[in-house]
Amino acid sequence: MDFTTAVKTCFSKYVDFHGRALRSEFWWWTLFTFVASIVLTIVNMVLFGGDFDDTGVLDGLFSLATLLPTVFVTTRRLHDVGRSGWWQLIAFTIIGIFLLLYWLIIEGNKGSNDYGPHPLSDNLDELNDVFR
Repeated sequence: MDFTTAVKTCFSKYVDFHGRALRSEFWWWTLFTFVASIVLTIVNMVLFGGDFDDTGVLDGLFSLATLLPTVFVTTRRLHDVGRSGWWQLIAFTIIGIFLLLYWLIIEGNKGSNDYGPHPLSDNLDELNDVFR
């Protein structure tokens, strides 16, 4: 999944926690929110003054607008490795951040799991037909 497809997917599944998300979808979304936050902070500094440590209005509104898609793409990413989305709450502990990061980095389950089929299962069938 490329950058634009991942961002479009996360916005189209704004509050959808069903299914699974590939690593690429999650990490492209994370990159998008990180870069957009930096850009909006700089724009806010230029327009309204202040320094880089202040969270401006633009960045605050963007963070609020992307909070739910971030929670739900993280839930779908955890589904891909066979975990419930509730495991995100472990990030509130210091050691839990590392465990959550590990789950977000590792490759998802091959084939179907309790949360649905592999996100690329339709495409894999098409690719197998092409190479036969």
